[in-house]
Amino acid sequence: MRAALGFVATLFACSLAIEARAEDASPWLRDGHSAVRLLAGSRSGAVLLGGIAFQLQPGWKTYWRTPGDSGVPPRFDFSKSENIEAVTILWPAPTKFDDGAGGHSLGYHDQIVLPLRIVAKNADKPVTLRAAINYAVCEKLCIPVEADTELAFNSVASTEDSALFAALDTVPKPANVGDPNPLTIRDVKRDGKSTVLVDVVAPADAKQVNLFVEGPTPDWGLPVPKLLEQSPPGVKRFSFELDGLPPGTNPEGAALKLTLVGGEHSYEFNINLE
Repeated sequence: MRAALGFVATLFACSLAIEARAEDASPWLRDGHSAVRLLAGSRSGAVLLGGIAFQLQPGWKTYWRTPGDSGVPPRFDFSKSENIEAVTILWPAPTKFDDGAGGHSLGYHDQIVLPLRIVAKNADKPVTLRAAINYAVCEKLCIPVEADTELAFNSVASTEDSALFAALDTVPKPANVGDPNPLTIRDVKRDGKSTVLVDVVAPADAKQVNLFVEGPTPDWGLPVPKLLEQSPPGVKRFSFELDGLPPGTNPEGAALKLTLVGGEHSYEFNINLE
């Protein structure tokens, strides 16, 4: 009898754990090559941590907020959410892929969680996140995907907290040019009117270092910076052209965002182009 009661208690505890996990994540919405769902972190106060989780089949990828030389950036609409003032997407550092046309695309493969910083209108009322998600999954061809999903934030201690905090660790940290980090940007300068040079310092054991650049608005289409074969001593020099600007735009003083990725480290630099 004691063994039977113990077995029943174990089953009951397991069912509670499964139910709690189900409440902290929406069901997977699957298409032929990917799946997406929402994650809810622990609820405490007016600022909440959530996430959008993607699973991709082997060989398939999806895109970063700036897709690179080719690709389709994902789009998210949270306007039908309840008791939510604002949602900010925190983007993990992307991977660079050959796009098959001589350029590079930027994005993610296998699985990725995009952390969400969510501000509730009223901390004492229920919060429900509703997301209309539009993204593309690509192998040799790109396939558009649309998904509508929702999730209530209920848990005082969410079962998804560890996954969300791990995703936060992959988001580039804010930094300034010249910071004494092992991976950093030492200098940014113009070479003529249309070329920008970026000097990077990286650890000796960093096998691959990548630099990405974004303009002040989404209609800027700056190319992916290239690592030059000849660099000054002690630095890796990247170069990019001031191409892909909106018609009639003067780049002087433009606010650029530089994302530097090397090994386990990534940093984000906001600069004004001189």
